[in-house]
Amino acid sequence: MFPKPVPQLFPNTYAYETQPMVKATGFREYDARWLFGKEINLMGIQALGMGLGALLREMGVKPELVTGHDYRGYSSSIKYALITGLMSAGVKVHDIGLALSPMAYFAQFDLDVPAVAMVTASHNDNGWTGVKMGAQRPVTFGPDEMGRLRDIVLGGHFTYAEGGSYHYVDGFRARYIDDLIKRPRISRKLKVVAACGNGTAGAFAPEVLERLGCEVIPLDVELDHSFPRYNPNPEDMEMLHAMAEKVREVGADIGLGFDGDGDRCGVVDNEGEEIFADKIGVMLARDLSKIYPGATFVVDVKSTGLFATDPELIARGVKADYWKTGHSYIKRRVTDLKALAGFEKSGHFFFNNPIGRGYDDGVLTAIHVIEMLDRNPGKSMADLYRALPKTWGSPTMAPHCDDEVKYGVVDKVVKHFEDMQARGDLITGQPIRDLVTVNGVRITAQDGTWGLVRASSNKPELVVVVESPVSEARMREMFAAVDGVLRQHPEVGAYNQTI
Repeated sequence: MFPKPVPQLFPNTYAYETQPMVKATGFREYDARWLFGKEINLMGIQALGMGLGALLREMGVKPELVTGHDYRGYSSSIKYALITGLMSAGVKVHDIGLALSPMAYFAQFDLDVPAVAMVTASHNDNGWTGVKMGAQRPVTFGPDEMGRLRDIVLGGHFTYAEGGSYHYVDGFRARYIDDLIKRPRISRKLKVVAACGNGTAGAFAPEVLERLGCEVIPLDVELDHSFPRYNPNPEDMEMLHAMAEKVREVGADIGLGFDGDGDRCGVVDNEGEEIFADKIGVMLARDLSKIYPGATFVVDVKSTGLFATDPELIARGVKADYWKTGHSYIKRRVTDLKALAGFEKSGHFFFNNPIGRGYDDGVLTAIHVIEMLDRNPGKSMADLYRALPKTWGSPTMAPHCDDEVKYGVVDKVVKHFEDMQARGDLITGQPIRDLVTVNGVRITAQDGTWGLVRASSNKPELVVVVESPVSEARMREMFAAVDGVLRQHPEVGAYNQTI
């Protein structure tokens, strides 16, 4: 009988090699992430596979699953431990090898397999590992499924079954790329910087862009799991600055950056201006709504208010649905509403029928961006950006806050602003126009300036974003007000980046 997992063990001990270690906080809202070696060991990963197999049977899902791994030095070992657990639970496993997360989602459709478990820590720093899971393509697990998986694994409620098997799918990279390029080549000559931060996307994105007709300038595309220059995260200013520098150096039409597992894309325009992903979403919504007027777009609460206020989108009857941040939440919402697309400020974009399959794919996002440029031959990326109504927005800022306390802190912050509104208190000298509490709290002042605080779903952090349609000064005033409330809680630490 496989041992019941324990929350803490210490490396280089007998217990560490003979017992599974699984820290409960690794089961997050919509995927699983741990510091490998400190919060989970290989036997713990095996337990996760056994638990996932039990959950599939409990859900009435055929016990058949596709898996792959990203280019971290330990990801393949973790994947094989996961496979061992899955097979002992009677699951037929299809292994597509080194992969992007969207390549694994694509495999669910292409191989007609109901479930997926992609081994990746996404944009988290080295040392982290994780698994993105789903059993109802194209959506992935949400809080209910993750909560049940946690209870099965931590409780040791494993199901042993016959029929488990392993199948390696050779050459699946080519199948994924061929599917992406099943579209007309672009007619416009475009010089594109493809930045991959030495992550997995380096083996995929440059080739796709070249085969669609772009001149590609590679930047940090060599696979190197030490990530020698910067963490591959197009939401971090360090990566965006590197892209901007290269765009200006080579005179590129656009810079496209991809995160470690290829499900997100960041953009720099031809003038070297970093464009936050929510603004790219507005530009794509403008472009796509010319073809699909009256379309619905799902947007996360971190994103710009322009989706609801942009005159062009309003004129085309576009409906904006603001929803909870997180790839699983937005993906499910896009599916439920049959929306044309969903956009997250983090760069997760979800293109639904007839322009996608509903899951997030950073390479497909890049394709839609270059096709937008192709449909606007007389305009540069900077021109399209300048055409948007002006707003001043911050990057995503993340102050440290331990997993065990972050949700409690956010609850207190939400109550603080609710009490302010009830009393009629001002924020930055203005009445509170509205509060949105679907995911943390988004506070909007009378002039439309807003600030957001929520708990990160994948790291021991909070998330803070501010934006103003009035001025940079008003944006900074909102940040000062929001940060002032956070500083009342000693559990909140330093930011990863700030304005």
